[in-house]
Amino acid sequence: MRKRIANRFLLSLAMVLFIAFPGPALAQDTIKIGFFAPITGPAAVDGTSAKNAVELGLKEVNDAGGIRGKKVELIVYDDRLKAEEAVAIANKLIEKDKVVGVVSGSYSGPTRVVAPIFQKAGMPMVAGYAVHPDVTWDPKAKKPNDFIFRNGFLGEVEGAAAAEYAVKNLKARKISIISMDNDFGRAISAGFAAHAEKLGASILTKQMYKFPGEKDFRPFLTRIKEGNPELIFAAGYYNEAAAIVRQSKELGIKSTLMGEEGFDSPKFLEIAGPAAEGVIIATNLDRDDPRPLVQNFLKNYRQAYGHDADMVGASSYDAFKILVGAVEKAGTDPQAIQQALRDTKDYNGLTGKITRFVQGEVVKPVQIQVVKKGKFRRLGVVDTPEVITPPMKK
Repeated sequence: MRKRIANRFLLSLAMVLFIAFPGPALAQDTIKIGFFAPITGPAAVDGTSAKNAVELGLKEVNDAGGIRGKKVELIVYDDRLKAEEAVAIANKLIEKDKVVGVVSGSYSGPTRVVAPIFQKAGMPMVAGYAVHPDVTWDPKAKKPNDFIFRNGFLGEVEGAAAAEYAVKNLKARKISIISMDNDFGRAISAGFAAHAEKLGASILTKQMYKFPGEKDFRPFLTRIKEGNPELIFAAGYYNEAAAIVRQSKELGIKSTLMGEEGFDSPKFLEIAGPAAEGVIIATNLDRDDPRPLVQNFLKNYRQAYGHDADMVGASSYDAFKILVGAVEKAGTDPQAIQQALRDTKDYNGLTGKITRFVQGEVVKPVQIQVVKKGKFRRLGVVDTPEVITPPMKK
């Protein structure tokens, strides 16, 4: 009798505690995934694009029943393109928000400083488009950040693929390079230069401009014009890219102008205007890909936000969906998620079919797009295995 009374008392007490302190119990009804991007500040257009695309993916996941019957809750933070902000965000996501994994919709600067924090915590992160090698590699320990994965291209790979197309398809032999002086610009331009020279092209000039702040590119472009290159490879984000394109046209430069994923934005097309016509870029979003996955995303994004999607958004969307797929397969244990990400093979991504990850780096074709009638259109693809496969580090 006393045992039954005691059991009833304990049951009643448990119900009272559940009602009074519902947090932990209710938290189990959702699966939390962290997200950070530069939603305000100098890269707000890209950060907002990444956030919009991931929220579109979130709605699709939850409308389809979530993960194992649980809704996904996206915990969103704005890093403002500042490394110190990103560090604070990483600690909040780990300690306060208790997320199961993280998606970076940010650039190399913020992403590379938080990668060691997530690595130390054993927290899986998938980066959408940051290109710096230190996102997936610890230079001090000289070993991979094996909880960190990248859906976008390593800068060395994207630069090399652009060079592959420039030399082999466009037949460029005399090339000049102009690049922003930051992680992004240095990584991509170095990859381009090394592979172009390997293929027999001559790099006439290599110039770097200050970022942020540079607006007048005429001194750089005048020097380039003097060498009369067949092709100019330019690395920059949409504002700088548009200025370079416009000012090169003003100076009467006839060289083919080739850029990279930083050009891949509706803002570039808007700011550059008619000067963008004929510009070629290496990126990872093919607008002419006939797969329903791609065409539905492009249509749904425009309907939801009133303008075209870009590489930044598509890459972040893929990063989110890759992480969701790993949690769906493995559950919420971080080591199980890590293993599921490692085991990813032949993944049908929005930004291309992912063959596999190599030390956290994606292996997939690089898309070559050209501006025609104010829109990015398919020009070609680089899928040479030795170019698109990231080198193993030891």
